[in-house]
Amino acid sequence: MQGRNVSFFVVEFLFVGFSDLEGWQMLVFFFLLFFYILALIGNLAIIGITTLDTHLNGPMYYLLRHLSVLDICYISVTVPKILDCLLSGQHTISFSGCMVQLSLFISLEGTEAFLLAAMAYDRFIAICYPLRYTLLMDRKVYLLLAACSWVCGFLNSLVHMILMARLPFCGSNGLQNFFCDIPPLLQLSCGDTHINELVLFTVGGTLVGLIPFLSILVSYIYIAATIVRMRSTPGKQKAFSTCASHLTVVTLFYGAALFTYVRPSSTYVLNRDRVVSVLYSIVTPMLNPLIYSMRSQEMKKALKRVTWHIVLLSCSRQPYI
Repeated sequence: MQGRNVSFFVVEFLFVGFSDLEGWQMLVFFFLLFFYILALIGNLAIIGITTLDTHLNGPMYYLLRHLSVLDICYISVTVPKILDCLLSGQHTISFSGCMVQLSLFISLEGTEAFLLAAMAYDRFIAICYPLRYTLLMDRKVYLLLAACSWVCGFLNSLVHMILMARLPFCGSNGLQNFFCDIPPLLQLSCGDTHINELVLFTVGGTLVGLIPFLSILVSYIYIAATIVRMRSTPGKQKAFSTCASHLTVVTLFYGAALFTYVRPSSTYVLNRDRVVSVLYSIVTPMLNPLIYSMRSQEMKKALKRVTWHIVLLSCSRQPYI
Protein backbone atom coordinates (compact mmCIF):
# COMPACT_ATOMS: atom_id res chain seq x y z
CA MET A 1 0.00 0.00 0.00
CA GLN A 2 1.45 3.34 -0.99
CA GLY A 3 0.79 6.78 0.38
CA ARG A 4 -1.90 8.66 -1.53
CA ASN A 5 -0.74 11.63 -3.62
CA VAL A 6 -2.85 14.70 -2.99
CA SER A 7 -2.74 18.19 -4.44
CA PHE A 8 -3.99 19.89 -1.27
CA PHE A 9 -2.53 20.21 2.19
CA VAL A 10 -2.35 16.95 4.14
CA VAL A 11 -5.05 16.54 6.80
CA GLU A 12 -4.08 12.99 7.80
CA PHE A 13 -1.11 10.66 7.49
CA LEU A 14 -1.07 7.05 6.33
CA PHE A 15 1.30 4.68 8.16
CA VAL A 16 2.91 2.92 5.22
CA GLY A 17 4.91 0.72 7.59
CA PHE A 18 1.86 -1.48 8.06
CA SER A 19 1.85 -2.40 4.37
CA ASP A 20 4.65 -4.90 4.99
CA LEU A 21 2.55 -6.75 7.57
CA GLU A 22 -0.19 -8.07 5.29
CA GLY A 23 -1.29 -11.43 6.66
CA TRP A 24 0.69 -10.95 9.86
CA GLN A 25 -1.21 -8.08 11.44
CA MET A 26 -3.06 -10.07 14.11
CA LEU A 27 0.10 -11.93 15.10
CA VAL A 28 1.98 -8.62 15.40
CA PHE A 29 -0.99 -7.19 17.33
CA PHE A 30 -0.80 -9.91 20.01
CA PHE A 31 2.99 -9.68 20.24
CA LEU A 32 2.86 -5.89 20.72
CA LEU A 33 -0.01 -6.21 23.19
CA PHE A 34 2.03 -8.73 25.17
CA PHE A 35 5.08 -6.41 25.15
CA TYR A 36 2.91 -3.46 26.17
CA ILE A 37 1.29 -5.30 29.08
CA LEU A 38 4.68 -6.63 30.16
CA ALA A 39 6.13 -3.10 30.09
CA LEU A 40 3.23 -1.71 32.13
CA ILE A 41 3.41 -4.50 34.72
CA GLY A 42 7.20 -4.32 34.99
CA ASN A 43 7.40 -0.55 35.37
CA LEU A 44 4.45 -0.42 37.76
CA ALA A 45 6.17 -3.13 39.82
CA ILE A 46 9.35 -1.04 39.97
CA ILE A 47 7.33 1.99 41.11
CA GLY A 48 5.48 -0.07 43.71
CA ILE A 49 8.54 -1.86 45.11
CA THR A 50 10.71 1.27 45.37
CA THR A 51 7.81 3.12 47.03
CA LEU A 52 6.77 0.43 49.52
CA ASP A 53 10.20 -0.86 50.55
CA THR A 54 11.82 1.55 53.02
CA HIS A 55 15.27 0.18 52.14
CA LEU A 56 14.94 1.69 48.67
CA ASN A 57 14.34 5.32 49.54
CA GLY A 58 17.64 6.78 48.29
CA PRO A 59 18.33 9.04 45.29
CA MET A 60 19.07 6.12 42.96
CA TYR A 61 15.63 4.59 43.47
CA TYR A 62 13.89 7.95 43.36
CA LEU A 63 15.38 8.50 39.91
CA LEU A 64 14.51 4.91 38.97
CA ARG A 65 10.85 5.60 39.82
CA HIS A 66 10.95 8.57 37.46
CA LEU A 67 12.45 6.35 34.76
CA SER A 68 9.62 3.84 35.20
CA VAL A 69 6.95 6.57 35.06
CA LEU A 70 8.63 7.95 31.96
CA ASP A 71 8.77 4.52 30.29
CA ILE A 72 5.05 3.98 30.93
CA CYS A 73 4.26 7.31 29.29
CA TYR A 74 6.84 6.70 26.54
CA ILE A 75 5.41 3.39 25.38
CA SER A 76 1.81 4.60 25.83
CA VAL A 77 2.34 7.44 23.36
CA THR A 78 2.90 5.05 20.43
CA VAL A 79 1.73 1.49 21.15
CA PRO A 80 -2.01 2.04 21.74
CA LYS A 81 -2.31 3.81 18.37
CA ILE A 82 -0.31 1.04 16.67
CA LEU A 83 -2.59 -1.58 18.24
CA ASP A 84 -5.66 0.37 17.10
CA CYS A 85 -4.31 0.49 13.53
CA LEU A 86 -3.60 -3.24 13.54
CA LEU A 87 -6.98 -4.17 14.98
CA SER A 88 -9.17 -1.80 12.97
CA GLY A 89 -7.25 -1.93 9.70
CA GLN A 90 -7.37 1.89 9.56
CA HIS A 91 -3.72 2.87 9.28
CA THR A 92 -4.24 6.63 9.45
CA ILE A 93 -3.77 9.38 11.99
CA SER A 94 -5.02 12.96 11.78
CA PHE A 95 -2.52 15.76 11.24
CA SER A 96 -3.19 17.22 14.71
CA GLY A 97 -3.04 13.75 16.28
CA CYS A 98 0.31 13.15 14.62
CA MET A 99 1.70 16.44 15.92
CA VAL A 100 0.53 15.66 19.47
CA GLN A 101 2.07 12.19 19.31
CA LEU A 102 5.31 13.61 17.94
CA SER A 103 5.49 16.32 20.60
CA LEU A 104 5.00 13.87 23.48
CA PHE A 105 7.37 11.32 21.98
CA ILE A 106 10.23 13.83 21.53
CA SER A 107 9.64 15.30 24.99
CA LEU A 108 9.78 11.91 26.71
CA GLU A 109 12.77 10.79 24.66
CA GLY A 110 14.73 13.90 25.64
CA THR A 111 13.71 13.48 29.27
CA GLU A 112 15.05 9.92 29.30
CA ALA A 113 18.41 11.06 27.94
CA PHE A 114 18.86 13.58 30.77
CA LEU A 115 17.44 11.22 33.38
CA LEU A 116 19.95 8.52 32.45
CA ALA A 117 22.71 11.13 32.80
CA ALA A 118 21.37 12.07 36.26
CA MET A 119 21.42 8.40 37.28
CA ALA A 120 25.02 8.10 36.07
CA TYR A 121 25.97 11.13 38.18
CA ASP A 122 24.32 9.49 41.19
CA ARG A 123 26.42 6.32 40.68
CA PHE A 124 29.55 8.46 40.23
CA ILE A 125 29.01 10.18 43.59
CA ALA A 126 28.08 6.91 45.34
CA ILE A 127 31.20 5.04 44.20
CA CYS A 128 33.82 7.80 43.94
CA TYR A 129 32.75 9.81 47.01
CA PRO A 130 30.89 7.33 49.26
CA LEU A 131 31.58 9.22 52.50
CA ARG A 132 30.11 12.44 51.07
CA TYR A 133 27.24 10.76 49.21
CA THR A 134 24.44 11.89 51.53
CA LEU A 135 25.79 15.45 51.47
CA LEU A 136 26.35 15.70 47.70
CA MET A 137 23.13 13.86 46.80
CA ASP A 138 20.70 15.29 49.32
CA ARG A 139 16.99 15.62 48.68
CA LYS A 140 17.25 19.03 46.98
CA VAL A 141 19.89 17.76 44.55
CA TYR A 142 18.06 14.68 43.28
CA LEU A 143 14.74 16.52 43.14
CA LEU A 144 16.44 19.18 41.02
CA LEU A 145 18.04 16.55 38.76
CA ALA A 146 14.67 14.90 38.12
CA ALA A 147 12.90 18.23 37.53
CA CYS A 148 15.59 19.46 35.14
CA SER A 149 15.34 16.22 33.15
CA TRP A 150 11.62 16.73 32.54
CA VAL A 151 12.02 20.46 31.76
CA CYS A 152 14.87 19.85 29.29
CA GLY A 153 12.84 17.16 27.55
CA PHE A 154 9.90 19.55 27.19
CA LEU A 155 12.09 22.37 25.87
CA ASN A 156 13.67 20.02 23.33
CA SER A 157 10.22 19.07 22.08
CA LEU A 158 9.12 22.70 21.96
CA VAL A 159 12.04 23.67 19.69
CA HIS A 160 11.36 20.86 17.23
CA MET A 161 7.60 21.46 17.18
CA ILE A 162 8.04 25.18 16.44
CA LEU A 163 10.21 24.29 13.45
CA MET A 164 7.87 21.50 12.37
CA ALA A 165 4.92 23.93 12.41
CA ARG A 166 6.55 26.03 9.69
CA LEU A 167 6.81 23.11 7.25
CA PRO A 168 4.13 22.56 4.59
CA PHE A 169 2.84 19.05 3.90
CA CYS A 170 1.19 19.16 0.51
CA GLY A 171 2.29 16.02 -1.32
CA SER A 172 2.23 12.35 -0.36
CA ASN A 173 0.81 11.53 3.06
CA GLY A 174 2.42 8.07 3.27
CA LEU A 175 4.45 8.09 6.50
CA GLN A 176 7.23 5.51 6.34
CA ASN A 177 6.88 4.33 9.92
CA PHE A 178 4.46 2.90 12.48
CA PHE A 179 4.14 6.18 14.39
CA CYS A 180 4.93 9.88 13.95
CA ASP A 181 8.62 10.67 14.22
CA ILE A 182 10.80 13.50 12.92
CA PRO A 183 12.85 11.76 10.16
CA PRO A 184 9.90 10.27 8.21
CA LEU A 185 7.94 13.51 8.55
CA LEU A 186 10.83 15.53 7.14
CA GLN A 187 10.88 13.22 4.14
CA LEU A 188 7.21 14.02 3.47
CA SER A 189 7.43 17.80 3.68
CA CYS A 190 7.26 19.73 0.41
CA GLY A 191 9.19 22.64 1.97
CA ASP A 192 12.83 23.29 2.80
CA THR A 193 13.83 21.01 5.69
CA HIS A 194 17.49 22.01 5.97
CA ILE A 195 16.93 24.09 9.12
CA ASN A 196 14.98 21.26 10.72
CA GLU A 197 17.73 18.77 9.92
CA LEU A 198 20.39 21.15 11.24
CA VAL A 199 18.50 21.69 14.49
CA LEU A 200 17.80 17.95 14.74
CA PHE A 201 21.53 17.31 14.52
CA THR A 202 22.66 20.16 16.79
CA VAL A 203 19.89 20.30 19.41
CA GLY A 204 18.61 16.74 19.26
CA GLY A 205 21.90 15.06 18.46
CA THR A 206 24.34 17.26 20.39
CA LEU A 207 22.60 19.06 23.26
CA VAL A 208 20.07 16.33 24.07
CA GLY A 209 21.98 13.31 22.83
CA LEU A 210 25.72 13.87 22.90
CA ILE A 211 26.11 16.03 26.02
CA PRO A 212 24.18 13.65 28.33
CA PHE A 213 26.00 10.73 26.69
CA LEU A 214 29.40 12.34 27.30
CA SER A 215 28.47 13.09 30.91
CA ILE A 216 27.56 9.42 31.34
CA LEU A 217 30.83 8.38 29.68
CA VAL A 218 32.94 10.66 31.89
CA SER A 219 31.09 9.46 35.00
CA TYR A 220 31.84 5.84 34.17
CA ILE A 221 35.48 6.55 33.36
CA TYR A 222 35.90 7.87 36.91
CA ILE A 223 33.80 4.98 38.27
CA ALA A 224 35.96 2.42 36.44
CA ALA A 225 39.16 4.07 37.70
CA THR A 226 37.82 3.99 41.28
CA ILE A 227 36.78 0.33 41.02
CA VAL A 228 40.21 -0.66 39.66
CA ARG A 229 41.89 0.98 42.67
CA MET A 230 39.73 -0.98 45.14
CA ARG A 231 41.64 -3.71 46.96
CA SER A 232 38.63 -5.79 47.98
CA THR A 233 37.25 -8.14 45.32
CA PRO A 234 33.77 -8.23 46.91
CA GLY A 235 33.86 -4.43 46.97
CA LYS A 236 34.67 -4.33 43.28
CA GLN A 237 31.85 -6.76 42.49
CA LYS A 238 29.33 -4.80 44.55
CA ALA A 239 30.35 -1.50 42.94
CA PHE A 240 30.11 -2.97 39.46
CA SER A 241 26.73 -4.61 40.16
CA THR A 242 25.22 -1.24 41.09
CA CYS A 243 26.21 0.11 37.67
CA ALA A 244 25.58 -2.92 35.42
CA SER A 245 21.82 -2.35 35.07
CA HIS A 246 22.21 1.33 34.27
CA LEU A 247 24.95 0.63 31.71
CA THR A 248 22.75 -1.91 29.93
CA VAL A 249 19.83 0.53 29.73
CA VAL A 250 22.12 3.32 28.49
CA THR A 251 23.50 1.07 25.75
CA LEU A 252 20.03 0.12 24.51
CA PHE A 253 18.68 3.66 24.56
CA TYR A 254 21.62 5.58 23.10
CA GLY A 255 22.55 2.93 20.57
CA ALA A 256 19.14 3.14 18.90
CA ALA A 257 18.48 6.87 19.41
CA LEU A 258 21.84 8.11 18.12
CA PHE A 259 21.60 5.78 15.11
CA THR A 260 18.19 7.22 14.26
CA TYR A 261 18.74 10.95 14.73
CA VAL A 262 22.44 11.79 14.34
CA ARG A 263 22.68 11.35 10.56
CA PRO A 264 21.23 13.03 7.44
CA SER A 265 17.80 11.94 6.23
CA SER A 266 19.29 10.85 2.87
CA THR A 267 20.91 7.85 4.59
CA TYR A 268 17.66 6.37 5.91
CA VAL A 269 16.84 2.78 4.90
CA LEU A 270 13.12 2.30 5.50
CA ASN A 271 12.89 -1.35 6.55
CA ARG A 272 15.96 -1.18 8.77
CA ASP A 273 14.93 2.09 10.42
CA ARG A 274 11.45 0.79 11.19
CA VAL A 275 13.02 -2.04 13.17
CA VAL A 276 15.27 0.41 15.03
CA SER A 277 12.32 2.70 15.81
CA VAL A 278 10.45 -0.26 17.32
CA LEU A 279 13.55 -1.11 19.36
CA TYR A 280 13.87 2.26 21.07
CA SER A 281 10.15 3.03 21.37
CA ILE A 282 8.74 -0.35 22.46
CA VAL A 283 11.38 -2.91 23.38
CA THR A 284 13.56 -0.61 25.53
CA PRO A 285 10.74 0.49 27.92
CA MET A 286 9.76 -3.17 28.24
CA LEU A 287 13.28 -4.36 29.02
CA ASN A 288 14.24 -1.60 31.49
CA PRO A 289 12.35 -3.02 34.50
CA LEU A 290 13.51 -6.56 33.66
CA ILE A 291 17.12 -5.39 33.50
CA TYR A 292 16.93 -3.60 36.83
CA SER A 293 15.06 -6.40 38.60
CA MET A 294 17.34 -9.17 37.29
CA ARG A 295 20.75 -7.47 37.66
CA SER A 296 20.23 -5.48 40.86
CA GLN A 297 20.67 -7.49 44.05
CA GLU A 298 18.90 -4.78 46.07
CA MET A 299 15.86 -4.98 43.79
CA LYS A 300 15.76 -8.78 44.10
CA LYS A 301 15.88 -8.57 47.89
CA ALA A 302 13.24 -5.83 47.92
CA LEU A 303 10.98 -7.89 45.67
CA LYS A 304 11.22 -10.82 48.09
CA ARG A 305 10.53 -8.55 51.09
CA VAL A 306 7.49 -6.90 49.48
CA THR A 307 6.12 -10.25 48.22
CA TRP A 308 6.58 -11.87 51.63
CA HIS A 309 4.93 -8.88 53.34
CA ILE A 310 1.92 -9.10 50.99
CA VAL A 311 1.64 -12.85 51.65
CA LEU A 312 1.71 -12.28 55.41
CA LEU A 313 -0.95 -9.59 55.15
CA SER A 314 -3.14 -11.87 53.06
CA CYS A 315 -2.78 -14.76 55.48
CA SER A 316 -3.47 -12.60 58.54
CA ARG A 317 -6.83 -11.36 57.31
CA GLN A 318 -9.77 -12.82 59.15
CA PRO A 319 -12.68 -14.06 57.02
CA TYR A 320 -15.94 -12.21 57.24
CA ILE A 321 -18.62 -13.94 59.35
